[in-house]
Amino acid sequence: MDDIISLCKRRGFIYQGSEIYGGLAGTWDWGPLGVALKRNIMNAWWRFFVENRDDMYGVDAAIIMNPAVWRASGHVATFADPLVEDLVTKKRYRADHLLKTAGIDVTGLTNDDLTKLIRDNKIKSPDGNELSEVRSFNMMFQTHVGPVSDESSVAYLRPETAQGIFTNYHNVVDSFYPDLPFGIAQQGKAFRNEISPRDFIFRSREFEQMEIEYFVDPENWEKEFDKLLKLAHEFLEKVMQLPAVKVHELDVPAADRAHYSKKTIDIEFDFPIGREELMGIAYRTDFDLGNIEREAKKSMEYRTKDGAKNFVPHVIEPSFGVERLVMAVLSAAYQTDEINGESRSVLRLPNNLVPVFATVSPLLKNKPELVAKAREVYEKLRETWPGRVNWDDSGNIGKRYRKADEIGVPHCIVVDFDSLEKDDVTARDRDTTKQERVKISELAKYLAS
Repeated sequence: MDDIISLCKRRGFIYQGSEIYGGLAGTWDWGPLGVALKRNIMNAWWRFFVENRDDMYGVDAAIIMNPAVWRASGHVATFADPLVEDLVTKKRYRADHLLKTAGIDVTGLTNDDLTKLIRDNKIKSPDGNELSEVRSFNMMFQTHVGPVSDESSVAYLRPETAQGIFTNYHNVVDSFYPDLPFGIAQQGKAFRNEISPRDFIFRSREFEQMEIEYFVDPENWEKEFDKLLKLAHEFLEKVMQLPAVKVHELDVPAADRAHYSKKTIDIEFDFPIGREELMGIAYRTDFDLGNIEREAKKSMEYRTKDGAKNFVPHVIEPSFGVERLVMAVLSAAYQTDEINGESRSVLRLPNNLVPVFATVSPLLKNKPELVAKAREVYEKLRETWPGRVNWDDSGNIGKRYRKADEIGVPHCIVVDFDSLEKDDVTARDRDTTKQERVKISELAKYLAS
C-alpha cells in the first residue's frame, strides 16, 4: 500500500488535501492522472448501468437538501458511530474498531455494552492511555442556510446520494411514467464526519458515490435482487477487470445491517490493507418511500398501467464508492517485475480505464526534424484518442519508458531517424516491453487491436 500511495503522489494521481498548509485528515486532492482515471471509472459505470439500459433514469440532486429529508430518513437520529476519547491526548477513536482489533465481537451491542467490554478487557488507546465512556457521534456535517446562523437555518451536507433519488422518485414517475421495475441512478459527492479516516482513500470525509435505487413490485424483490447482484459482479470483473479470486460476497447478518435493510450483500475485495467492503446491495423495502409518505404527506404509490393495483414500490440499492473502486483498480493493476536485470514498477491498467493510452516521443528532443515528425504522429493519434495521448520528450528514452510504465501507459511511440526515411515508428508494449516497427499509416489500427 505504501508503494501505491507513493506512486500516486509522485506521478500525479492523488495528493493529500491542503498539503501545502499541513493537510486536513480524511481529504484528498486528485491530480491530472487521478482525475482522468476516476472519470473513466465513473463514465464506465454510467454507460454500463444507465446508458446501456432502457429501465434506468439519471438524476443529479442538490448536495444541500431540506433538513426534513434527513429527519425522515433517520439520519439525524441514528446516523452515528460509537466514539471514545483518549483521556490524555483527547484524540477520538471508533470504539467498535478498537474492540475488533483486539479480536472481540461487537455485533449488536449498545454503547454501555461497548464501554463495559473496554473496561473488562483493559483496552487502551493507540497511545496506551485510558479511554472515556462510549458516546454516539453523528457523522453528518452541519451547516446553516441563509444570513442567520440559528436552529431554524440548520442544514446538512448529504451523507449519501440515495435520498436525492428518493425525493425525486415522484418527479421521475410523473415525467416519464416508467414501467416497473425501473431504476434511478445518481453519481456525486457525499460527506461524512468520520472519527478516524484511514487507509488512504478507503475511508475519508469527502467522497463520491455511484448509487441506483431500483424500484420493484415487492412480490418480485428476490428475483430482481439476484439480477442486480449478478450484474454488479459482471461490472467488477469484466468492465473494471478486477480478478475474480479477489472478489467475495458477504451476506451481512441482521445485527450488522443498516436500519433500513432487510437483506444486504457486501461485495468485498482483497485490498493491500486486507479484505474490506468494496460495494454493497441492500433491499431497503418501502422504508424510504414510506418515510416520505408519512413526513411529506404525499402518496408514493405507483399505479400500474393496467390498473390492476396500486402500491408503494420496494427498493433494491446497489451502492458503489468511487474512491474504493479506484483503490481496488490501482491495487489490482500495481505490479513489480524485472526488465534486463532492473526492477520496475508498472500499472497494468485496463485500456478502457487507463488515463493515458499512448505517449509519443522524439528519440532526441534537440533534433528539429525528429520533433516535427513526432508532433505529426502525436496530432494524428489525438484525433483518434482525444485527451488520452501524451507528449513526452523529457530525459532519455529509458526514463520515459519507466515513467510510462508507472502511470500505466499501454503504448509508447518513438520517432527515430529511421522514421524519417521509412515513415514508421517504434511501438513499445507496456506489459511485454516488446518493440515493433509500425507504419505511421497503420499505427492507429495497430494500437486499437
